[in-house]
Amino acid sequence: MRKLGLGKKGIEYQIEEEAHQLAQAFADAKGQPLDPVLPITNSVTNVVCSLIFGQRFSIEDEDFHKLRDALFDFINFTATLYHILYDLFPWLLKHLPGPQKKAIDGREFVASFARKEIQKHKVHEATHEPQDFIDYYLLQIKKSRRDPNSTYDEENLVQCILDLFAAGTETTTTTVSWALLVMANYPDIQEKVQKEIENVFGSSQSFTYQDRKKVPYTNAVIHEIQRFKYILLFGIPRQCSKDVNLFGFFIPKGATVLTDLRSVLLDPKQWEKPHEFNPNHFLDKDGNFVERQAFLPFGAGARVCLGEQLARIEIFIIFTRLLRTFTFRPPEGMKKIKDEVRIRLATAPCPYKVCAVPRNDGS
Repeated sequence: MRKLGLGKKGIEYQIEEEAHQLAQAFADAKGQPLDPVLPITNSVTNVVCSLIFGQRFSIEDEDFHKLRDALFDFINFTATLYHILYDLFPWLLKHLPGPQKKAIDGREFVASFARKEIQKHKVHEATHEPQDFIDYYLLQIKKSRRDPNSTYDEENLVQCILDLFAAGTETTTTTVSWALLVMANYPDIQEKVQKEIENVFGSSQSFTYQDRKKVPYTNAVIHEIQRFKYILLFGIPRQCSKDVNLFGFFIPKGATVLTDLRSVLLDPKQWEKPHEFNPNHFLDKDGNFVERQAFLPFGAGARVCLGEQLARIEIFIIFTRLLRTFTFRPPEGMKKIKDEVRIRLATAPCPYKVCAVPRNDGS
């Protein structure tokens, strides 16, 4: 992942392109109410496609539509009652009708799509230096051929691609969806973000991840959105590698461990107003941005989210681009958009509509 340029300029150009495409999709609505999830998903999915396959797809591309819809089917099945039943009785539910059929078909489509891309990469692998995730993984398979304990093979590559799509699309899409809802519901905070962006960048529509240091209030708002609307019910399951005594509690080797990151992000000992949206949680008295040790939406330690850097870059560039170009408002007749939660792989907002009103000075 580091070789692919995360944290460097390479991936940022691709994210900027997707932010531009997303802004255009919102502009096409001409300020009328729209559901932002589909256009956000298109842009975020294309970032992952660039990372894995080395190319983005046209929004009109039929294969891209099929890939995106298959991911929807696969991800929307996750964490449902049927998913739990399928995990308990896979031998039975494979033969019964239900939403698990759609999810299985979706997973298999993504896997089949990945296998085709792998074969294309194998044909061309000798003609250029590694450019994307598949190239680097195929190179690693070659290097590990004489290692009898190597786990690098094409089926594991397919599984890695599935994992990257599932984790890399839903989480960032959900975070950006919450960000727009929160901005529409807190117009005073939205206005402060817009004024800071204008004062620092003028009429520029191009932002880099390093620019976050120039806009402390905007950076604080993004962090507070991730804290206030944390998108997971709990951390990703891990397995204990050895017997551990932790603060008097015995955790045996092999036990499944779930970290309750939400308890840290809402801890009243760590945050002045944990249940309120308050960007000042990340600002000092002089308005400078402050890193907080209790800010752990990506986890911590050796098993921290491997997509953390990519997600941070995406969220910052997309958020600043959209706030520079539009003012987000509830549809006419609504004071606020309901912020009810729909639980799937991530705790996403229930479907909602928002008005992206073009800003004359940002168009």
